[in-house]
Amino acid sequence: MSTPTDSTAQTIPGWRHLYSGKVRDLYASDDAGDTRILVVASDRVSAFDVVLSTGIPEKGALLTRLSRWWFDHLDVPNHLVEGEIPSVVADRAMLAQSLEMLPIECVVRGYITGSGWAEYVENGTVCGIPLPAGLQNGDRLPEPLFTPAYKAPMGEHDENITYERVEELVGAERAAELRDAALSIYARAAAIAEERDLILADTKFEFGTDAEGVLRLADEVLTSDSSRYWDAEAWRTGTTPSARMASFDKQIVRDWLAANWDKQGEPPVLPDDVVARTAARYRELIERLGA
Repeated sequence: MSTPTDSTAQTIPGWRHLYSGKVRDLYASDDAGDTRILVVASDRVSAFDVVLSTGIPEKGALLTRLSRWWFDHLDVPNHLVEGEIPSVVADRAMLAQSLEMLPIECVVRGYITGSGWAEYVENGTVCGIPLPAGLQNGDRLPEPLFTPAYKAPMGEHDENITYERVEELVGAERAAELRDAALSIYARAAAIAEERDLILADTKFEFGTDAEGVLRLADEVLTSDSSRYWDAEAWRTGTTPSARMASFDKQIVRDWLAANWDKQGEPPVLPDDVVARTAARYRELIERLGA
């Protein structure tokens, strides 16, 4: 399976490469007195926990633009700091303070679909949380659900965990703070999206703590890679799940891979039209939000 390596990270004068995730590369300043982190979003795209050989042109810049816009619109402590960003990555990088990242993916679901729908069909639950009978794929949930996951090491699958397990991992007080922050941010973001005739079906947040122990929203936020957005009118009037829930993300990539790859060995190269249509969906969301 393809994974990012040091050789795939860009060389940036004045900064040394620290780590590459599936999409982002992290750098530290060559100045030992500068503790800020440079977070650079690449054009890489991952699906089914594999980084594909084909990227999406301008994806890094688009995701960074969207994250910056959301950080500006959310009145919560975050990881951004002031400073000059190197010109070679100015459109796709953010300067952030170094945080102690918490090993929890704070997933919030406002609508039932995807893996949640599959579990509901089988057990009547989502991440073990019982739900009323009679829900349909894509329906709005009675109230948003906090369904955390444990962040797995690179190359492994994140694991859905119970709230009690979150308490064991980070303590009861911090667990409650994570849950309340995630639900509050989701509610604010969903309302902003609704004003633009968009539905924020679900999303995931990551948090870290600073030197004073303050919880801060970190990483990307409410992007097409971390969130599922739908067109509200299509959701109201669509007659099929695919029409109601056409998302502004890489679902086009997932669908093509599901039809053309058995998830064994290296995935195939994405066709040009799949790349172009995916890039167009990323851009359309930014235009709809006014970001």
